[in-house]
Amino acid sequence: MTRTAESLWTAALIAAAALAASCATAPPQPAPPGGAAAGAELTPGGEDLANAIYSKLNLDPVYYFRHVDVRVDRGVAHLSGYVWSTDAIYRARYIARAVPGITGVVTSQLELERNGRSNGVTR
Repeated sequence: MTRTAESLWTAALIAAAALAASCATAPPQPAPPGGAAAGAELTPGGEDLANAIYSKLNLDPVYYFRHVDVRVDRGVAHLSGYVWSTDAIYRARYIARAVPGITGVVTSQLELERNGRSNGVTR
């Protein structure tokens, strides 16, 4: 192989490697609307905040929150499902508010269930 052909092959390999590397990196993501405060939601829909609330609810030593669903929308946690006492509703609100990045908690979809029967939606 001649020196010129070797130089062309080297240049072609470098160009191919640069092209592959530029295609492999993700494009920069736009900043979330609302500035730094909105940066608390790491994924669209607040999935990371919802997971943080789930884990804190499940670590509570007094109340059983396995039947509580959590959805976070723009920093507001929406709790739904079933609990067995009004004190559990207040505790769930307290736990959810304590998660950094949560600006409000809605519990109107939490149903109070006693002895296996639903007594209606709490407010």
